[in-house]
Amino acid sequence: PETLAGKGFTMMIVSPRFHILVLAWIVASAAGFVVGAPGRRGTALLAQTPLTNAATGTKKLFNEGSPLKSAVAGIGVKVNFNCKKGDCGTCTVSVGGKQIRTCVGKVPPAPKLKSVLEKGLPVKYVGGR
Repeated sequence: PETLAGKGFTMMIVSPRFHILVLAWIVASAAGFVVGAPGRRGTALLAQTPLTNAATGTKKLFNEGSPLKSAVAGIGVKVNFNCKKGDCGTCTVSVGGKQIRTCVGKVPPAPKLKSVLEKGLPVKYVGGR
């Protein structure tokens, strides 16, 4: 390694692929994407979905694909559970008009429409109707 202008910086020759990966990480960080700590496995960029409690208007962002059970609790929607396997339908919630069983469901992808993205997907408890 060489010392750069006597300032204590070192310069190493690395592959062009490394530079591209570092540049992509810097751009993603500046754009506000969630980036995991370096060296950890499974720390890809995660898309976030806005969910809104239809009754109270509480809105929060959740990682796409995370358990819906914790996301729904995070925005204050009270859900009853019975079988906890997705069979009975007691825990059914409406997320953006689509009915999902909370105990086995995942947070859906973010909506593509800007107006819905700003408001968040409305979530309300419908139970086993």
